[in-house]
Amino acid sequence: MLLTRSSATDRPAPLLSIRGLKTCFPTRAGLVTAVDGVDLDVQPGECLGIVGESGSGKSVTFASVIGLIRPPGRIAEGSIHFDGADLRTLDPGGWRRLRGRDIAMTMQDALTALNPALTVAEQICEVLVAHAQDLPRRNRWRAARARAIEMLRLVGIPAAESRMDDYPHQFSGGMRQRIMIAIALACRPKLLIADEPTTALDVTIQAQVLDLISDLRREFGMSVVLITHDLGVVAEHTDRVAVMYAGQIVETGPTRDLIAHPRHPYTRGLIGLIPRLSDLDAPIKPIEGQVPDLIGLGGTCRFADRCELRLPECRQDIPMRPVGAAHEARCIRAGEDLP
Repeated sequence: MLLTRSSATDRPAPLLSIRGLKTCFPTRAGLVTAVDGVDLDVQPGECLGIVGESGSGKSVTFASVIGLIRPPGRIAEGSIHFDGADLRTLDPGGWRRLRGRDIAMTMQDALTALNPALTVAEQICEVLVAHAQDLPRRNRWRAARARAIEMLRLVGIPAAESRMDDYPHQFSGGMRQRIMIAIALACRPKLLIADEPTTALDVTIQAQVLDLISDLRREFGMSVVLITHDLGVVAEHTDRVAVMYAGQIVETGPTRDLIAHPRHPYTRGLIGLIPRLSDLDAPIKPIEGQVPDLIGLGGTCRFADRCELRLPECRQDIPMRPVGAAHEARCIRAGEDLP
């Protein structure tokens, strides 16, 4: 695809563009708006970090992008464009052609995401046979198996050829995550959505998996969305960060700028939870309170009840405000030098 350039910013058109996304789920207690008015862009080749507490709407946002919201859940409003195509107009056949080939997603728990009744070879080859256009028509499964072995070697599975016919439960947690990545990258997608790729892994394996994703991103030239609750992870592996809270984006900007100069109190609170090697005796101050109930939220700052810097004006609807080059925050005090 030829990339068009914006006359205002002279940047390539985004690979993924989300505008005004609202995703809802009916419950007995009322309508839960899990994602409420999200605007996001993912540029070609960049790594975007999505950060926030559990229940902030991170996974639901990208489940909406990849067409995994099923009734009674629904996308109530908004547009989602990928590589120039309107994803909200796709029929089931269009989704089958897109998922796995152009957009791939690794789920939080590899053990439950992988099919326990199929071998690793069957699960990788299935994707390749369905989507890889360069495989020969004759002996397609044999060619797919050879490609699958290459992918397992690429993601660091020892003795890849001899382990192809093993089942997911025969691998460790870190190896299962690598297998998930191999399946997701088998067809060289343009966008990889990595949803908590290091959940339940020890620190050493976490670093290996994240480094692997970064290396493969550079090798394939793909874009990556890294969903996590850990700002320490995105500080090292992403180009840009979007902080989510209660279904909304509350701050977004280049990673270094956002971490060095956070402009939303919630972002400041998340950064304050990261232990500092320069001062090991410094107390870690938790963010008091809980994420609000997502039923019937009005037009107010959703962080106001937990914010130590709130003002009376915070009880009104607050839009995103520019606070620097490509840096925005949803706070009336975003332009201040906060304590």
